[in-house]
Amino acid sequence: MKSNNTKENTIHIINTLKERNETITFAESCTGGRIASEFTAISGASSVLMGSCVTYANEIKSQWLGVKEQTLIEHGAVSQECVEEMLNGILKMASADHAIAVSGIAGPTGATVQKPVGTVYIGIKNSHQSIVELNHFQGDRESVQKQASHRAIELLKDNL
Repeated sequence: MKSNNTKENTIHIINTLKERNETITFAESCTGGRIASEFTAISGASSVLMGSCVTYANEIKSQWLGVKEQTLIEHGAVSQECVEEMLNGILKMASADHAIAVSGIAGPTGATVQKPVGTVYIGIKNSHQSIVELNHFQGDRESVQKQASHRAIELLKDNL
């Protein structure tokens, strides 16, 4: 994790998207709006940021983003399949060029043997690629949320 580079990475993304006349949107679950907060802390973000949804409850993931109930039943909210559907849903809702979606278990509750605390799926999507990666972060709830937010921004920056 390169948390000390998060501000620089965010600025780089905003400037790159401005140059390309492209936009971005976010669908966040376990990060609770931290990614959007990183962007809105930078002056000029309004020229590229369409909006963001914190879709914490499964019902909202389904209602707002179109995540299928069957996906949630078969794979759970903390899954590659759910994050892929979150990406598709937020891109459609915001009519943006790029999206980040995150779903995971920040803890200290909610873990299972198969999905321990720190299990976080992070996805990015645009017209030419879709990436969803599985991460296993360490630490307390706040630490997991920060690491997930920073990694999501880093993943997008590295794949612009």
